Amino acid sequence: MSNTVLQSEEKPLNVTSATQALQELPAGGRDPERFDLQEVWYPVHYIEDLDKTQLTRFTLLERDLVLWWDQNAQTWRAFVDQCPHRLAPLSEGRINESGWLECPYHGWAFSGTGKCEVIPQQREGGKAEVSQRACVNSLPTTVRQGLLFVYPGNPENAAQTKVPVVDVLEENTEGWVCLNTFRDIPYDALTLMENVLDSSHIPYTHHRTVGNRATVSAVDLEVVESGKWGFKGIWEEGPRKGTLGKQDTIFIAPGLMWHDLTSKQFGRTLTVVYATPIRKGECRLFARFPFKFSAKLPGLFIKLTPRWYSHLNQNGVLEDDQIFLHYQERYLEQLGGSANFNKAFYLPTKADAYVFQLRSWVNQYKVDAFPGKTLSPPLPKEALLDRYHSHTEKCASCRTALRNLQRLRLGLAVVTAVIWALLPLLVAVQSQVSVLTVAIGSLGVLLGGGIWLALGKLERRFYQGKETPPRNLPEKGRKK
Repeated sequence: MSNTVLQSEEKPLNVTSATQALQELPAGGRDPERFDLQEVWYPVHYIEDLDKTQLTRFTLLERDLVLWWDQNAQTWRAFVDQCPHRLAPLSEGRINESGWLECPYHGWAFSGTGKCEVIPQQREGGKAEVSQRACVNSLPTTVRQGLLFVYPGNPENAAQTKVPVVDVLEENTEGWVCLNTFRDIPYDALTLMENVLDSSHIPYTHHRTVGNRATVSAVDLEVVESGKWGFKGIWEEGPRKGTLGKQDTIFIAPGLMWHDLTSKQFGRTLTVVYATPIRKGECRLFARFPFKFSAKLPGLFIKLTPRWYSHLNQNGVLEDDQIFLHYQERYLEQLGGSANFNKAFYLPTKADAYVFQLRSWVNQYKVDAFPGKTLSPPLPKEALLDRYHSHTEKCASCRTALRNLQRLRLGLAVVTAVIWALLPLLVAVQSQVSVLTVAIGSLGVLLGGGIWLALGKLERRFYQGKETPPRNLPEKGRKK
C-alpha cells in the first residue's frame, strides 16, 4: 500500500444529527477547574489498518475494548471487551452470519447497540436477553481524517464534544500529501506530548535521522494563548537557524499537537502527533506528516513510496528517544511527578516554554489519567526496541509486506538450493560441461545467497530496532 493524498473529512458515525445541534461542550467536561480525561474523543486506529471481517482489540485508559464493523448499520463499533454472561473477552469471538458480535464461550450474540439478540442455551420462549444485564456496553464512535475515534465518557456528551482534528487540513483539503504511522509506545501519553512539543531536541536526539547537530541555534519559544483547551505558541526564527521560517505550534488538550511550518524551499509542512493513553506507562502514538510541496516531484515520490517502507524508517526515528524517555518519566515520578516538575526539571531557557506550559496545564486542571497508579520497573532494552508487537502485527501494510517477504525468502532459498544440488549432478552426468554453464550456475547460487541474506536483514527490521541510535555512531572521517 502506498502513501496517498490526504482524504477530506469523513462523515461522523454513530452520532445522531439531532444531538449535534445542541450546544457544544468543551473537551474535558464542564468543570472549568478540572480536565476530565474521560470526556474526550480519542483516536484508536487508522481505518486503513482495520479489517471489516475481523475483531480488533484495543485498550483505552485501562479499559479493554473490541472494535468491529457493524455491517447492518455500516458503522464501526466499540464494545467493552467482556461478555455480560461470564466475562469472556468478546475479541476472541467472531462476527456471525447475522452480522452480530458472537461471544466465543457460549455463543451469546450482540447487535451494534450492544443489545443481546441470542442466548442459545435458553428454552424456546425464554426472554433472558431482554434484560439490561444481558447488554454489552457500547461506546460512541466516529471517523474523522482517516482515524477511528472512541468516546469513553458519558455517551450523552459525545455528540456535543468536538472531535480533536487538525483544523488546518479542513480549511483547504486540496494538495495535501500525507505520510502517517503509529506505534504503541512504552511511556505515558503526557511524556510523549512533552517530547514532541519540544522542537529543540531534534538536532541532537535525531542527529542523522531527521536532525543535524550543525543546525543548532538558540530556540526562543513564546506561548501566545492558553486555557483549559490547551495552548498556542510561536517560534519566530524557526528551525535550522531560521532558514525555514516561522513555526507555529498548537496543543489541543489532552493529546493532540502539531507544528506548522511554511518555507519557500519546501512549501508547507505539518508535524501532527496524537497520544492516546492505553495504561500507566503506555500509549499509542499516531503521527501524521501532511505536506504541501512547492514542487510536484517530492509529492509524487511520497505517493510512490510503499507505506511499509516509510514505517520502517519512521520506527527508527521513534527509537531515537524511546529508551531514555522510558527512564526519564520514572526519574520524574521518583522526584514527585508533574506536581513537582519545576523543581525536578531545570528549565532556564525559552526553549522549554512549551514543556513548562504543558506541565503547568496538567497541574492547573488536575490532570491524572491513572490516579494512584505507579510506573512499572523499567523494561529491558530488547523490549523497548520491539517493533513487531508494538507496530508490525497491527499495521495492515507492514503485516502484509512481512508475509510477502518471508514467502520470497523461502522461494529464493528453494531455487538456490536446487541450483546448488544440480550443478555437481550435471557435471557427473555429462562428460562435457561448458565452463560458462558452471560459471552461470555458481553465480546464480552466490547471487541467490546474497539476496537471501539481504532480505533477512530487511525482515529483521520488522521485528526489532537497532540497539545503537544513529546519533551515537562514529562520524565518517573521524579518528577513533
